[in-house]
Parts: sequence; structure tokens; C-alpha cells
Amino acid sequence: MENVQLTVNEGIATLVINRPKQLNALNKQTLAEISEAFESMRNDDGVKVVIMTGSGEKAFVAGADIKEFANFSGVQGSELAKTGHMTVFNSIEEFSKPVIAAINGFALGGGLELAMAAHVRIASDNARMGLPETSLGVIPGYGGTQRLPQLIGKGRALEMIFSAKMIDAATALNYGLVNAVVPQEALQATAENMALGFMKNSIVAMGYAVEAVNAGMLEGAIGYDVEVQAFGDCFETADFKEGTKAFLEKRKPEFPGS
Repeated sequence: MENVQLTVNEGIATLVINRPKQLNALNKQTLAEISEAFESMRNDDGVKVVIMTGSGEKAFVAGADIKEFANFSGVQGSELAKTGHMTVFNSIEEFSKPVIAAINGFALGGGLELAMAAHVRIASDNARMGLPETSLGVIPGYGGTQRLPQLIGKGRALEMIFSAKMIDAATALNYGLVNAVVPQEALQATAENMALGFMKNSIVAMGYAVEAVNAGMLEGAIGYDVEVQAFGDCFETADFKEGTKAFLEKRKPEFPGS
């Protein structure tokens, strides 16, 4: 794997998204490698707990690679979201072993959605989190409209989505978006200590707990299907075309729909 590093040490698997020059942004290849990594760990008895983090000190994952989808049609946009749900984000949420996201910097857009798919989140004190998609004329398409309200409540989630602004680590802790905030130099050790604590208990039982908790949160939910369709619909709008063009041209957008 080129963009993802996976190491296993005494039951703890550490998965590092490794595109530091792109602030670890998610492109198709990176998503495919994340999916491959989790699939390789699924039936590996040597893996008890997974820690996900980003390379460097600036970013966990700063978002999706916008260049890859700036010219997508609505159908392609829906397929992008659907494939992401099926192969990465839902599979992490449903993973039968504990997954800890160690958020070591920016977690924006798809990066925050990746962190929210994990079972537990720990942030460094320099972390910044947000869903900036509406500033591009689109909505979160990798579970953001579903998991964020579950974690922090509908009102705060919609405020974050509407404003497209970042929140700092202290605010994320206050909202309940992360479980703990620690100095950056202590982040990995804190995540590993949490993993060691989990490993004292039944991994099998924890797998059943994940299944039960997810069932309670998602039973009968069609929100993800609605999100996939709405995400794709955004790709057909003039606002999306202007938002992504402005981003790539490094200027503020002038949305025709506003």
C-alpha cells in the first residue's frame, strides 16, 4: 500500500493515512487502501484493537481530494458516496474490533466523517474539525449528515454543516464529538493506553456490543440512502460547479443560488 501504513504490535494495529503533502486528503486510492487494510484485519486474530491516525503533525485527514470529483455528474456523485459508505465508512463503523481515531490535526469533510465512523475519538489539543461541504455547494456524503447529529445533536450538527466552520478540540470535547483531548505529543500513547484497557476485556463481546449499539442507532434508518441521493443531486447544481471551481482557483465562491 502506498498511501496507508499498517503496523501491528502486540495486538494493536496502527493505521496511518500517509499523504502528508496533501494533508492526508482522501482520494480513490487512499480509500481503497483503507478498505484493504480493514479487510486484512477482519479475521486476523493478531489484531485486537485498531488505531487510525494521520501522518505528520498538521492533519488527521484534511478532507477529500476535490480535484477527483469536481467535474462529476449527479450519478457519479451518488456512486462516489455509495461506494465510500459500503467499502470504508460503514465497514469501519461495523468492524467487530474496537476502532480508535487519534485525531492529530485537521479533520475536515471526509476526514471528520472517517473519524466519526470509528468507535471512539481522541483529539490532540491542536485539532480542528468541521464539515465545509456547503461552502463547495454540496453536502457531506460519507455519513456526515447521519453520524454527526447522533454524536452531538441535531441543532449543533446543522449549525456546523450550515456554517461550514471549524471547531477546536475543546469545543469538540464539550459537544461530545471526541472522548478526550490531550497534548499532541501524548496522543499516540493515550490511544495505545486506551487500546490496552480494551484488550483486557472480551474482544468477542465487544464485537457483539458494536453490533447491538449500531442496531439501536440505525434501525430502520434510510438517512444514508437519502444522503447518497442528495449528495449526487448537488453535483448537478450551478452552486457545486462554482464552489469547486473557486476552491481549485483559491478564491471565495460566488454562488448563483444564493
